[in-house]
Amino acid sequence: MTTDLFDVSGKTAVVTGGTSGIGSMIAHGLHERGAHVVIAGRKEPALAEARSAGITALQADLSTPEACRELAEQVADEVDRIDILVNNAGATWGAPIEEFPDSAWDRVLDLNVQAPFTLTQALLPQLLAAATEQDPARVIMIGSIDGIRVPQTESYSYSASKAAVHQLTRHLAGHLGSRHITVNAIAPGPFESRMMAHFLAERRDEIEASSPLRRIGRADDMVGTVIYLASRAGSYLTGAVIPVDGGISTTS
Repeated sequence: MTTDLFDVSGKTAVVTGGTSGIGSMIAHGLHERGAHVVIAGRKEPALAEARSAGITALQADLSTPEACRELAEQVADEVDRIDILVNNAGATWGAPIEEFPDSAWDRVLDLNVQAPFTLTQALLPQLLAAATEQDPARVIMIGSIDGIRVPQTESYSYSASKAAVHQLTRHLAGHLGSRHITVNAIAPGPFESRMMAHFLAERRDEIEASSPLRRIGRADDMVGTVIYLASRAGSYLTGAVIPVDGGISTTS
């Protein structure tokens, strides 16, 4: 067994929503540290760019359970075992409560909660193929600090979905631990992403000032947390929700 607690070289990782934002940070971070990375995304130009960097990139829209199972079949054609599954793909919606549409609940809950469950379920054979007592397979959910604290924005379905992701993480951890699969969640604060672009453009100074560390997250902040969870260093951690937010959710 490796003596490097944070070594992920040779591991196989699947990252959904891996073409932009936090998903891209994670995918490239794992790839640069020697993991074989498979990403899923919707837009072909971004997938082609990832392929040019040596990442296996599959086109998928995870908005339905059927699409999640189709992606799982594509992944199974590429790899026979998965050491690390990062359920990152997600969506948000914001509108005043008087105008908040029914469709925003379906769209956000389907992608943010149903898809991580269905994909984990569908890829269970590949996770079990990699899982051992000494080196469990890892499922990493991407939640949000908006699932921990009440956000200022009127993103009702998003915050509810991320709180659900955190509870789903604990529930899966309780049932999969005996099968040598750990399940943990990262709850990011503000990072550079398509989802945050509008807020950062208009209120970056305010957002940075809300953190005790007076900045937003960087790629290495996210990658470091994933490497910890995915490596020997994190093998005895399961059912945890880790805020990576510069202290916003824990000190406000």
